[in-house]
Amino acid sequence: MNSEKFRRQLRHEAELWWTEGLIDAGQYQQLSERYQFNTLDTAARDRFVTLLIGLGSILIGLGLITFVAANWQELPRVAKVTLLLSLFIGVNIAGFYLWRRAHGAQQRIGHGLLLLGALILGANMGLMGQMFHINAPFNELLLAWGVGVLAMSYSLRLTSLGVLSILLIGLGYWDFGGNFISPSWSISSPLEEFPWSSLMRQHMPLLASLMFVPLAYWCRSRWIFALVATLVVFSLEANLSLYLHSADWLLAIALALPPALLWSYDDSFWVYGDLPWQRHQSQTSAAVGSFQPIARNLALFYLAVLFYISSFYWFWHSLSQPSLVEQSTRFNWVPLLDILILSGLALFEWWHLALQAKKPSSAQRENLTTIVIGIFIAIAALTTFWHTSITAISVFATFIFNVLLFLLAAGLIREGLAQGKRRAFWGGMVLLTLRILSWFVLSATGLLFKSLVFMLCGVGVIAVGLWFERYVRTLSHTPSRRGQQM
Repeated sequence: MNSEKFRRQLRHEAELWWTEGLIDAGQYQQLSERYQFNTLDTAARDRFVTLLIGLGSILIGLGLITFVAANWQELPRVAKVTLLLSLFIGVNIAGFYLWRRAHGAQQRIGHGLLLLGALILGANMGLMGQMFHINAPFNELLLAWGVGVLAMSYSLRLTSLGVLSILLIGLGYWDFGGNFISPSWSISSPLEEFPWSSLMRQHMPLLASLMFVPLAYWCRSRWIFALVATLVVFSLEANLSLYLHSADWLLAIALALPPALLWSYDDSFWVYGDLPWQRHQSQTSAAVGSFQPIARNLALFYLAVLFYISSFYWFWHSLSQPSLVEQSTRFNWVPLLDILILSGLALFEWWHLALQAKKPSSAQRENLTTIVIGIFIAIAALTTFWHTSITAISVFATFIFNVLLFLLAAGLIREGLAQGKRRAFWGGMVLLTLRILSWFVLSATGLLFKSLVFMLCGVGVIAVGLWFERYVRTLSHTPSRRGQQM
């Protein structure tokens, strides 16, 4: 469906063509029927009326809210519950009707009402908790609210509700007290002491994957997939950080598992099958594409951040210092179930990649890149394990990760030049420039020399950028390049 802005521009140009004699009345009529020029003025009038109705409804709603707030304390509990439920049900019914029945501006208003209904759901939970004196932490409200919005997103197949649910559950993972996990979750606490919210946050990496990855395919949303992948990595690292003082070898898993899991991700399991989102995805797979490039871009970003932080001596020196936290004598292995499952999944996916690499039809460039990434991850894990569990190698580890950083930056620059990809080229350039500038900033040189280095780097970045843009234009106009893209 062509946008209204495009159709207005096309109508204006078609009228000029007709006036100048480039097209006749019959051709103009064909264009008018094909792009529905006659509905443009009607759509503008309907949009203006809808805007007036929406503005008036907002003012009426604010008036009702103010009236209810003024008399809230005098209302009986039954009236309060009835009012809250009626507001929630009424807004969602109106939003669903406009979203399913109407088109254009009215459909957008229906979409907005459905989002408003999701927000009202959280307000109702909070107010009813106060009315019935349910004392619960704020993060539990966010988690329960996020699960409710998730159910709405599955039923309506709306990307916006899915994104809102991820944000709510991600915020609920944080306890707003300075920790990712509530203080009641100790690695030595027995399982029966955990409330449901602590159990949910303990297993957030696995639960987030099961809750949101199917939703990403059901909604055909790259945003949902990118956000849930970020949430899985974030919660995985936060959960593993609680165990580092009791098991130093887990640091190697914490650094290596996220990129291994992201790079080896294969969405063929979710695309083909008999589940509802799989049947829907198989019908529209050409339009949706694969989520594997998103996962691999996140893996490269993770490796870039990891290599940059690990390229400093202070990072490894701090890991070699004795821990001031007393190690627990009791160790609860139940929360590590997620790490075990995700590690097994990563090993299976890498085994699947190895089998695909043996096929004659597999791309040689992609296989070589996968091998290099696998070597990077293995070196990072082995170096970290050696430093934390065998003997401290701060200087050697710093040297290794500097080498890995420059190899990754060179690989991104090479990929950008070979394929004409701006994101890969500039990612490598930024990573390389950032590391070089960090050396000079932390060095004991004078400010005059540092200012000269900054100016030279600025001039170099501008020159390289202009050259790369000209190179990309030349590459895109090359006949052999155009033949490969077709």
